[in-house]
Amino acid sequence: MPGPFRHTTPPPPARATGVVADVYAQLAKDFGIERATTFVVLSSAPEVLAPAWALMRESLIAGPGTRTGKELAAYGVSEANRCPFCVDAHTMLLHATGDHALAETLARGGTPADEGHARVLAWGRATRTPGSPELTPFPFPDAHAPGYLGTALAFHFINRVVSALLTETLLPYNAQRLRAVRSLLGRSVARTVRRRAVPGRSLALLGEAGSAPGPGWARGTAAGPAYAALAGAAAGGAELLDAADRALVGHAVAAWDGSHPPPAWDGLPDRSRPGARIAVLAALAPYRLTDEDVWAWRRPGYTDGCLVRLVAYGAFAAVDRIASAFGPGVAPAAKGPFTARRQ
Repeated sequence: MPGPFRHTTPPPPARATGVVADVYAQLAKDFGIERATTFVVLSSAPEVLAPAWALMRESLIAGPGTRTGKELAAYGVSEANRCPFCVDAHTMLLHATGDHALAETLARGGTPADEGHARVLAWGRATRTPGSPELTPFPFPDAHAPGYLGTALAFHFINRVVSALLTETLLPYNAQRLRAVRSLLGRSVARTVRRRAVPGRSLALLGEAGSAPGPGWARGTAAGPAYAALAGAAAGGAELLDAADRALVGHAVAAWDGSHPPPAWDGLPDRSRPGARIAVLAALAPYRLTDEDVWAWRRPGYTDGCLVRLVAYGAFAAVDRIASAFGPGVAPAAKGPFTARRQ
């Protein structure tokens, strides 16, 4: 069977040191999936790996709100982004919460019987579309907004990385499509998923990057510094583009309406601008990134870490566009390196 990684060959997890090894240790303890490929794929760029993990941990795992509700939001986000790998993962994690009937309803393409669950799922799907009327009012208490918003934004980033740099198959031969396998996988991590994690434990992995308070929606929670750190790390990918390429990416993302672009569209740079093309694809249609796109971009000195940083730059540009449309008091308070402005 081919491996799960596309376009990069991450360092073997068994040889990890420093912050990468520390992230893997927290993954095993708090996520229950040791060396999850979702994060191993980022390990070529540790400065991106650590805050990506921190944002997911401090929102989905340790943030306010029920784990079932936040898994539903993440499921809706992943479905809207056409990320089958993550959709299957969240189905399995819903089994881990003990909500077996709910997990199987979603696996069959059904709608949750519980109206509150259905609203959270619809909200998660709607987050892909800036300005969607389904974004407000929130289908969860305001006090839980840092957990739900952080989860949604974390998976808008993770979906894009996964779709660009991993295959669509969660398990060999798509074994996760079997109900018994889904249930078994969920039960294997149930104890970890149902244990309440202590907020803030991941911030030590961020160093000085974890000192910023973050956006208004997350103020006073550990999700705020995690989000700010991920924004800063992803912004570093801009160094791989010249000013004209950065402008191309900015215009394409600012004009995006949340739809899935056609196979060829006017806003997609051609392969004569390969860096801008990769970043725009990562933002708007990461599942369309091809070997030819990466080959056109590769040059001496460009490493797997460079590609991870470039994909992260494009992915977070979309995250910022989405966050900027959440509404007053939720969108970033000040203009940052990604803050989208419709032209």
